[in-house]
Amino acid sequence: MSAFIFNEVNFDDHEQVVFVSEPKSGLKGIIAVHNTSLGPAMGGCRMWNYANEAAAVNDVLRLSRGMTYKNAVAGLPIGGGKSVILGNPKTDKTPALFEALGEALERLGGRYITAEDIGTSPQDMAFVAHKTGFVAGLGASGDPSPFTALGCFVGLQAAVKHRLKRDSLEGLIVSVQGLGHVGYDYARRLHAAGAKLVVADVDTVALERAREEFGAQIVSVDAIYDVPADIYAPCALGATLNRDTLSRLQVQIVAGAANNQLATADVGDMLRQKGVLYAPDFVINAGGIIKVCYEYLNRPEADVEAHVHQISETLTEIFTCAERDERATSAVADEIARARFMR
Repeated sequence: MSAFIFNEVNFDDHEQVVFVSEPKSGLKGIIAVHNTSLGPAMGGCRMWNYANEAAAVNDVLRLSRGMTYKNAVAGLPIGGGKSVILGNPKTDKTPALFEALGEALERLGGRYITAEDIGTSPQDMAFVAHKTGFVAGLGASGDPSPFTALGCFVGLQAAVKHRLKRDSLEGLIVSVQGLGHVGYDYARRLHAAGAKLVVADVDTVALERAREEFGAQIVSVDAIYDVPADIYAPCALGATLNRDTLSRLQVQIVAGAANNQLATADVGDMLRQKGVLYAPDFVINAGGIIKVCYEYLNRPEADVEAHVHQISETLTEIFTCAERDERATSAVADEIARARFMR
């Protein structure tokens, strides 16, 4: 198995990759600690019905690396890590499952701190907390989604100002892919700012709700790439920006909440050549981890929103540098991150 990990395309000098199993609860999971140069690794726990173990490994390696870059650019005193649980989040959850995860985290002694992610919730994290203190995002105020959505919103405002030279979103068309906790709150903010929404999701209930509340136009998950719009907002799973979808996009800006939006690194430069301004995902969607980090370190919650608003300034710096040097915004963002954690 170690040879498989070292040769995996997304292995990026990860410090530690741990497979965890607990037969009584049925826990099968993977914890990936990418880098702890700036502090203990922090990143959410995703529960997903992966097709196989290899798919789970690929996901946790990509996500943990992304957390290192995200946390570094956000100026947080933490490293990057991630965990995944193999299973159906709608049918396989039990308190014992998450308590077993807590025991696994406790054995790592604080090298990795978890929180909620896709397929998990603050309530799930409360069960993790029964067995370890290395968990954040607890209780009624533990949901980081609103802060992720806020970061995306102020990041989009920065992108619109840079590319379209306007301060208002009034009348702009935004195609939103994914109406989960983050995507829906992001859409709510966009609607309130006067944007027109075109939405896609597999959840028909969320779609109908968006139609009723926001007057959103509904299209299929695949058709979202063909929508003529000003902005494409990928807020579902990653890798939706690839050679195929890029040829179909009819937008000027990409600014969404999903992690790992670029299927391959060269897509960032392809976006630049196409004339599309890309807000690097790990920069614009950092609001949630900022909130979780502040909570874990017992920093004043009043300071969280101000820190999230700094995402706008960071993106403006990236856009300006990329335009000046004729480089992909993704490459500039990567460089800023590496300069901070590769010391």
